[in-house]
Amino acid sequence: MKKYQNKHHVLDTTILRTATNYLLPLLILFSLFVLLRGHYLSGGGFVGGLIASIAFVLHSFAYSTKQTLALFQFSPMRLIGIGLSLSIFSALVPVFIGLPVMTGVWFAESVAVIGAVGTALFFDIGVYLVVIGVVLTILFTIAENV
Repeated sequence: MKKYQNKHHVLDTTILRTATNYLLPLLILFSLFVLLRGHYLSGGGFVGGLIASIAFVLHSFAYSTKQTLALFQFSPMRLIGIGLSLSIFSALVPVFIGLPVMTGVWFAESVAVIGAVGTALFFDIGVYLVVIGVVLTILFTIAENV
């Protein structure tokens, strides 16, 4: 009976790992799509960050937390500081040109795939990084202590 369970567990792990290898890049790409689409339509940094976090959590289920952390090559906690800095900077940019805080400042030229680029996009990118950093820090801390 135990031998049957071990074979079944190996098969389940193989299926999950194979699916994860295909889903991880697709989910990251989809999260970037939601992030970039967010400053025109619904979505944005928060939803995109959650989708990217789910991709990394799926990878940690298929492999291990240690192997998922190796994908980053640094602690996800650093993403929180980088994202907060970017969001705060993009919120304060209008102040430097005499406008109220968090006023949308747009560049004159638009980028082909992204569209209009402005402070709202950089704010969303900051939120995206903060969400990924917070979710992964919390989940990986819990996983290491269980």
